[in-house]
Amino acid sequence: MKEHVLRTLPGIPMLFASFILGLLSWWLISHSFENHSWPYFWAGIFCGVTALFLLPGLFSLEPNQNAVVSLFGKYVGTASEPGLRWTLPFYGRHKVSMRVRNFESGKLKVNELEGSPIEIAAVIVWQVIDAAEARYNVEDFESFVHIQSEAALRAMATRYPYDSHDGRVALRSHPDEVSAQLKTELDERLGKAGVDVIEARISHLAYAPEIAQAMLQRQQADAVIAARTKIVEGAVGMVELALDQLKSRGVVELDPERRAAMVSNLLVVLCADRSTQPVINTGSLY
Repeated sequence: MKEHVLRTLPGIPMLFASFILGLLSWWLISHSFENHSWPYFWAGIFCGVTALFLLPGLFSLEPNQNAVVSLFGKYVGTASEPGLRWTLPFYGRHKVSMRVRNFESGKLKVNELEGSPIEIAAVIVWQVIDAAEARYNVEDFESFVHIQSEAALRAMATRYPYDSHDGRVALRSHPDEVSAQLKTELDERLGKAGVDVIEARISHLAYAPEIAQAMLQRQQADAVIAARTKIVEGAVGMVELALDQLKSRGVVELDPERRAAMVSNLLVVLCADRSTQPVINTGSLY
Protein backbone atom coordinates (compact mmCIF):
# COMPACT_ATOMS: atom_id res chain seq x y z
CA MET A 1 0.00 0.00 0.00
CA LYS A 2 1.39 3.36 -1.07
CA GLU A 3 1.14 6.04 1.60
CA HIS A 4 0.12 9.53 0.54
CA VAL A 5 -0.41 12.75 2.47
CA LEU A 6 -3.92 13.92 3.30
CA ARG A 7 -4.38 17.67 3.52
CA THR A 8 -6.33 18.67 6.63
CA LEU A 9 -7.74 22.00 7.77
CA PRO A 10 -6.54 23.92 10.84
CA GLY A 11 -8.63 22.95 13.84
CA ILE A 12 -8.69 26.27 15.72
CA PRO A 13 -10.80 28.14 13.11
CA MET A 14 -13.18 25.18 12.87
CA LEU A 15 -13.52 25.08 16.65
CA PHE A 16 -14.20 28.82 16.70
CA ALA A 17 -16.75 28.47 13.89
CA SER A 18 -18.50 25.68 15.78
CA PHE A 19 -18.63 27.86 18.90
CA ILE A 20 -20.06 30.82 16.95
CA LEU A 21 -22.66 28.60 15.28
CA GLY A 22 -23.66 27.24 18.68
CA LEU A 23 -24.18 30.75 20.07
CA LEU A 24 -26.05 31.76 16.94
CA SER A 25 -28.26 28.69 17.21
CA TRP A 26 -29.12 29.54 20.83
CA TRP A 27 -29.91 33.16 19.90
CA LEU A 28 -32.09 32.22 16.93
CA ILE A 29 -34.08 29.63 18.82
CA SER A 30 -34.57 32.01 21.76
CA HIS A 31 -35.86 34.75 19.46
CA SER A 32 -38.07 32.29 17.62
CA PHE A 33 -39.92 31.57 20.87
CA GLU A 34 -40.20 35.26 21.70
CA ASN A 35 -41.41 36.27 18.25
CA HIS A 36 -43.18 33.03 17.40
CA SER A 37 -41.12 32.88 14.23
CA TRP A 38 -40.66 29.50 12.60
CA PRO A 39 -37.94 30.72 10.21
CA TYR A 40 -35.82 31.75 13.21
CA PHE A 41 -36.46 28.39 14.82
CA TRP A 42 -35.43 26.34 11.80
CA ALA A 43 -32.41 28.58 11.18
CA GLY A 44 -31.37 27.99 14.80
CA ILE A 45 -31.79 24.24 14.39
CA PHE A 46 -29.68 24.34 11.22
CA CYS A 47 -26.89 26.28 12.95
CA GLY A 48 -26.96 23.90 15.92
CA VAL A 49 -26.78 20.80 13.72
CA THR A 50 -23.93 22.36 11.74
CA ALA A 51 -22.02 23.11 14.95
CA LEU A 52 -22.51 19.54 16.15
CA PHE A 53 -21.44 18.28 12.72
CA LEU A 54 -18.16 20.20 12.85
CA LEU A 55 -17.08 19.07 16.32
CA PRO A 56 -16.43 15.33 15.60
CA GLY A 57 -14.07 16.31 12.79
CA LEU A 58 -11.58 17.82 15.24
CA PHE A 59 -8.53 15.80 16.26
CA SER A 60 -5.05 16.57 17.55
CA LEU A 61 -1.64 15.19 16.58
CA GLU A 62 1.55 15.36 18.59
CA PRO A 63 4.99 15.80 17.00
CA ASN A 64 6.17 12.54 15.38
CA GLN A 65 2.64 11.19 15.27
CA ASN A 66 0.56 10.43 12.17
CA ALA A 67 -3.12 9.66 11.68
CA VAL A 68 -4.17 7.08 9.10
CA VAL A 69 -7.50 8.28 7.68
CA SER A 70 -10.10 6.01 6.10
CA LEU A 71 -13.62 6.44 4.74
CA PHE A 72 -15.93 3.45 5.25
CA GLY A 73 -12.95 1.09 5.27
CA LYS A 74 -11.13 2.64 2.30
CA TYR A 75 -7.75 4.27 2.85
CA VAL A 76 -7.92 8.01 2.14
CA GLY A 77 -4.53 9.32 3.24
CA THR A 78 -2.21 10.03 6.14
CA ALA A 79 -2.34 13.23 8.17
CA SER A 80 0.97 14.25 9.69
CA GLU A 81 0.71 17.96 10.58
CA PRO A 82 0.91 18.37 14.39
CA GLY A 83 -1.59 20.38 16.38
CA LEU A 84 -5.38 20.65 16.29
CA ARG A 85 -6.64 19.61 12.83
CA TRP A 86 -10.00 19.03 11.16
CA THR A 87 -11.29 16.54 8.60
CA LEU A 88 -14.76 15.42 7.60
CA PRO A 89 -16.48 13.73 10.54
CA PHE A 90 -17.19 10.67 8.37
CA TYR A 91 -13.48 9.88 8.26
CA GLY A 92 -12.09 7.27 10.61
CA ARG A 93 -8.73 8.20 12.15
CA HIS A 94 -6.16 5.84 13.65
CA LYS A 95 -3.11 7.41 15.26
CA VAL A 96 0.31 5.81 14.76
CA SER A 97 3.42 6.92 16.63
CA MET A 98 6.46 7.63 14.42
CA ARG A 99 8.84 7.94 17.37
CA VAL A 100 11.97 5.82 17.74
CA ARG A 101 11.37 2.82 19.98
CA ASN A 102 13.53 0.05 21.38
CA PHE A 103 13.15 -3.19 23.26
CA GLU A 104 15.30 -6.07 24.45
CA SER A 105 14.29 -9.55 23.42
CA GLY A 106 14.09 -12.28 26.01
CA LYS A 107 16.98 -14.70 26.43
CA LEU A 108 16.50 -17.27 23.68
CA LYS A 109 17.97 -20.76 23.92
CA VAL A 110 19.19 -21.94 20.50
CA ASN A 111 21.85 -24.21 19.02
CA GLU A 112 24.70 -22.40 17.31
CA LEU A 113 26.38 -23.60 14.11
CA GLU A 114 28.40 -26.34 15.85
CA GLY A 115 25.37 -27.64 17.74
CA SER A 116 26.15 -26.26 21.20
CA PRO A 117 23.17 -24.79 23.08
CA ILE A 118 23.59 -21.09 23.84
CA GLU A 119 21.58 -18.24 25.33
CA ILE A 120 21.28 -15.10 23.23
CA ALA A 121 19.37 -11.81 23.43
CA ALA A 122 19.42 -8.60 21.40
CA VAL A 123 18.44 -4.93 21.66
CA ILE A 124 16.39 -3.72 18.69
CA VAL A 125 15.95 0.00 17.90
CA TRP A 126 13.15 0.59 15.39
CA GLN A 127 10.80 3.20 13.98
CA VAL A 128 7.64 3.26 11.89
CA ILE A 129 8.33 5.02 8.60
CA ASP A 130 5.07 4.20 6.76
CA ALA A 131 1.98 4.58 8.94
CA ALA A 132 -0.39 3.16 6.31
CA GLU A 133 1.59 -0.07 5.92
CA ALA A 134 1.92 -0.42 9.69
CA ARG A 135 -1.85 -0.03 10.04
CA TYR A 136 -3.13 -2.13 7.14
CA ASN A 137 -0.45 -4.67 6.15
CA VAL A 138 -0.26 -6.44 9.52
CA GLU A 139 -2.77 -7.04 12.31
CA ASP A 140 -0.67 -5.62 15.15
CA PHE A 141 2.62 -4.10 14.04
CA GLU A 142 4.13 -3.89 17.54
CA SER A 143 3.54 -7.60 18.19
CA PHE A 144 4.75 -8.32 14.65
CA VAL A 145 8.04 -6.51 15.34
CA HIS A 146 8.65 -8.44 18.56
CA ILE A 147 7.86 -11.88 17.11
CA GLN A 148 9.81 -11.36 13.88
CA SER A 149 12.80 -9.98 15.81
CA GLU A 150 13.01 -13.13 17.92
CA ALA A 151 12.62 -15.31 14.81
CA ALA A 152 15.41 -13.41 13.01
CA LEU A 153 17.66 -13.67 16.07
CA ARG A 154 17.14 -17.43 16.25
CA ALA A 155 17.84 -17.87 12.53
CA MET A 156 20.98 -15.72 12.71
CA ALA A 157 22.37 -17.53 15.77
CA THR A 158 22.23 -20.91 14.00
CA ARG A 159 24.43 -19.66 11.14
CA TYR A 160 27.48 -18.76 13.24
CA PRO A 161 29.61 -20.60 15.81
CA TYR A 162 29.80 -19.26 19.34
CA ASP A 163 33.57 -18.87 19.12
CA SER A 164 36.20 -19.54 16.49
CA HIS A 165 39.99 -19.72 16.42
CA ASP A 166 40.39 -20.12 12.64
CA GLY A 167 39.34 -16.63 11.62
CA ARG A 168 35.70 -17.40 10.82
CA VAL A 169 33.00 -14.94 11.80
CA ALA A 170 31.74 -15.95 15.25
CA LEU A 171 29.08 -14.64 17.61
CA ARG A 172 31.50 -13.72 20.39
CA SER A 173 34.50 -12.47 18.43
CA HIS A 174 32.77 -10.53 15.61
CA PRO A 175 29.91 -8.51 17.19
CA ASP A 176 29.85 -5.84 14.46
CA GLU A 177 29.51 -8.33 11.59
CA VAL A 178 26.88 -10.32 13.46
CA SER A 179 24.90 -7.17 14.32
CA ALA A 180 24.99 -6.02 10.69
CA GLN A 181 23.68 -9.40 9.53
CA LEU A 182 20.90 -9.30 12.14
CA LYS A 183 19.87 -5.79 11.05
CA THR A 184 19.79 -6.86 7.39
CA GLU A 185 17.54 -9.81 8.15
CA LEU A 186 15.24 -7.68 10.30
CA ASP A 187 14.91 -5.08 7.54
CA GLU A 188 13.79 -7.81 5.14
CA ARG A 189 11.24 -9.20 7.58
CA LEU A 190 9.82 -5.89 8.87
CA GLY A 191 9.84 -3.84 5.67
CA LYS A 192 6.34 -5.04 4.75
CA ALA A 193 5.03 -3.56 8.02
CA GLY A 194 6.41 -0.08 7.29
CA VAL A 195 9.10 -0.45 9.96
CA ASP A 196 12.76 0.57 9.69
CA VAL A 197 15.34 -1.07 11.97
CA ILE A 198 17.80 1.60 13.10
CA GLU A 199 20.09 -0.65 15.12
CA ALA A 200 20.26 -4.27 16.25
CA ARG A 201 22.93 -5.47 18.68
CA ILE A 202 23.58 -8.57 20.76
CA SER A 203 23.00 -7.73 24.43
CA HIS A 204 23.51 -11.18 25.98
CA LEU A 205 25.54 -14.15 24.80
CA ALA A 206 26.49 -17.19 26.86
CA TYR A 207 26.59 -20.95 26.73
CA ALA A 208 23.54 -22.69 28.17
CA PRO A 209 23.98 -23.48 31.90
CA GLU A 210 24.13 -27.25 31.35
CA ILE A 211 27.30 -27.00 29.25
CA ALA A 212 28.79 -23.75 30.52
CA GLN A 213 31.44 -25.43 32.72
CA ALA A 214 32.51 -27.86 30.01
CA MET A 215 32.73 -25.06 27.45
CA LEU A 216 34.80 -22.97 29.86
CA GLN A 217 37.31 -25.80 30.17
CA ARG A 218 37.33 -26.16 26.39
CA GLN A 219 37.98 -22.45 25.94
CA GLN A 220 40.80 -22.57 28.46
CA ALA A 221 42.33 -25.58 26.69
CA ASP A 222 42.03 -23.85 23.31
CA ALA A 223 43.68 -20.74 24.74
CA VAL A 224 46.56 -22.78 26.21
CA ILE A 225 47.08 -24.61 22.91
CA ALA A 226 47.05 -21.35 20.95
CA ALA A 227 49.53 -19.77 23.37
CA ARG A 228 51.84 -22.81 23.29
CA THR A 229 51.72 -22.87 19.50
CA LYS A 230 52.76 -19.23 19.40
CA ILE A 231 55.58 -19.85 21.89
CA VAL A 232 56.90 -22.83 19.92
CA GLU A 233 56.79 -20.90 16.64
CA GLY A 234 58.73 -18.06 18.22
CA ALA A 235 61.22 -20.41 19.89
CA VAL A 236 61.96 -22.24 16.65
CA GLY A 237 62.59 -18.94 14.92
CA MET A 238 64.94 -17.79 17.68
CA VAL A 239 66.89 -21.08 17.62
CA GLU A 240 67.19 -20.89 13.84
CA LEU A 241 68.42 -17.30 14.07
CA ALA A 242 70.98 -18.21 16.77
CA LEU A 243 72.41 -21.11 14.78
CA ASP A 244 72.62 -19.05 11.59
CA GLN A 245 74.46 -16.22 13.35
CA LEU A 246 76.91 -18.58 15.08
CA LYS A 247 77.68 -20.18 11.75
CA SER A 248 77.94 -16.94 9.76
CA ARG A 249 80.25 -15.28 12.30
CA GLY A 250 82.42 -18.35 12.76
CA VAL A 251 82.06 -18.30 16.53
CA VAL A 252 81.97 -22.07 16.89
CA GLU A 253 81.74 -25.11 14.68
CA LEU A 254 79.18 -27.67 15.81
CA ASP A 255 78.79 -31.18 14.49
CA PRO A 256 75.24 -32.48 13.96
CA GLU A 257 75.12 -34.16 17.37
CA ARG A 258 76.14 -31.01 19.26
CA ARG A 259 73.87 -28.90 17.08
CA ALA A 260 70.94 -31.16 18.02
CA ALA A 261 71.87 -30.89 21.72
CA MET A 262 72.04 -27.11 21.48
CA VAL A 263 68.67 -26.96 19.73
CA SER A 264 67.15 -29.17 22.41
CA ASN A 265 68.55 -27.05 25.24
CA LEU A 266 67.42 -23.78 23.67
CA LEU A 267 63.91 -25.09 23.05
CA VAL A 268 63.65 -26.28 26.66
CA VAL A 269 64.71 -22.84 27.92
CA LEU A 270 62.45 -20.89 25.56
CA CYS A 271 59.36 -23.09 25.85
CA ALA A 272 59.45 -23.79 29.58
CA ASP A 273 56.55 -22.35 31.60
CA ARG A 274 58.88 -21.44 34.49
CA SER A 275 62.44 -20.16 34.81
CA THR A 276 65.16 -22.77 34.19
CA GLN A 277 68.25 -23.46 36.29
CA PRO A 278 71.46 -23.46 34.21
CA VAL A 279 73.96 -26.31 34.61
CA ILE A 280 77.59 -25.37 33.89
CA ASN A 281 79.75 -28.06 32.33
CA THR A 282 83.29 -27.62 33.71
CA GLY A 283 84.71 -30.61 31.89
CA SER A 284 85.38 -31.27 28.25
CA LEU A 285 82.65 -30.45 25.79
CA TYR A 286 83.12 -33.94 24.31
